[in-house]
Amino acid sequence: MIVLQTERLVLRRAHAEDDAAFIFGLLNEPSWLQYIGDRGVRTLADAQQYIVNSLQASYESYGFGLFVVAEKATGTPVGLCGLIKRDFLEDVDIGYALCPPYWGKGYAFEAAYAVLDYGREAFGLKRIVAITDKANDASGKLLEKLGLRWEGYVRKQPDQEELKFFSIDFPS
Repeated sequence: MIVLQTERLVLRRAHAEDDAAFIFGLLNEPSWLQYIGDRGVRTLADAQQYIVNSLQASYESYGFGLFVVAEKATGTPVGLCGLIKRDFLEDVDIGYALCPPYWGKGYAFEAAYAVLDYGREAFGLKRIVAITDKANDASGKLLEKLGLRWEGYVRKQPDQEELKFFSIDFPS
């Protein structure tokens, strides 16, 4: 199901059967593992379970989640982008990850900009936050380009490493 469209991209809900190979590849990219973390996806069956238990479960619970980002012209999946409700954050956060061959094309900005607007318009969100690994400077720069401002650091758990914390407030 298509959720959003931009000039060059389509953002759609993930499907366990159709998107398992893509999700398997993305979640095992070195950049995903370094900056986002290991989700334990080792097989196509694991990828299908990740789609059902994480992505689709979020759609069912909140009406939003991480969406597959695909090129409009070709239908080729290039990444994930969407809104996430995390237990350790008070506000909804925006997340994104693209496959390395699609970096530097403006796709992450285009998709994330559409997702921010979607959160504000479709769900009435007054504030959206974001977290990044301390070493992920490119992601921090993108968030600032989108209008989010760095607020400091947060931790998922007290014993885990600090993450950079960004936010944007929308006018009422």
